[in-house]
Amino acid sequence: MQLTPNFTLEELTVTSTGLPNVANRTERAALLALAEHVLQPLRDALGKPVYITSAFRSAAVNRAVGGVAGSQHRKGQAADIRVKGMTSMALAQRIVALGLPFDQLIEEFGEWVHVSYAPQRRQQQLTAIRREGRTRYLQGL
Repeated sequence: MQLTPNFTLEELTVTSTGLPNVANRTERAALLALAEHVLQPLRDALGKPVYITSAFRSAAVNRAVGGVAGSQHRKGQAADIRVKGMTSMALAQRIVALGLPFDQLIEEFGEWVHVSYAPQRRQQQLTAIRREGRTRYLQGL
């Protein structure tokens, strides 16, 4: 199912876990909003593909990948993304510079960017690092 010119429901629900990962109506609506308000405008501005590494996660998929129970991925509000030829920090900074209406933006471990779209649109910016075997979230990018 095509959500926007460059994003499909299938790519926002794909998982390598082998577990069922089917979004309900509310979760599909959230994925559509994420694609329309953040992912497609980002793709249009960059002029190159935005690769989704993880978006919607069923409860079983979220547990299998070690996601937190309250993750916005569970609601269909978040995607982890990469863009070829851009560092994750450069991508996160570009999202901010474009003024996209994100809720949460996390540059994670120098590897990918977590971006969410939700009604509150807090514009929260964090950097995730691993320290002493644990994930720590620092304010700002």
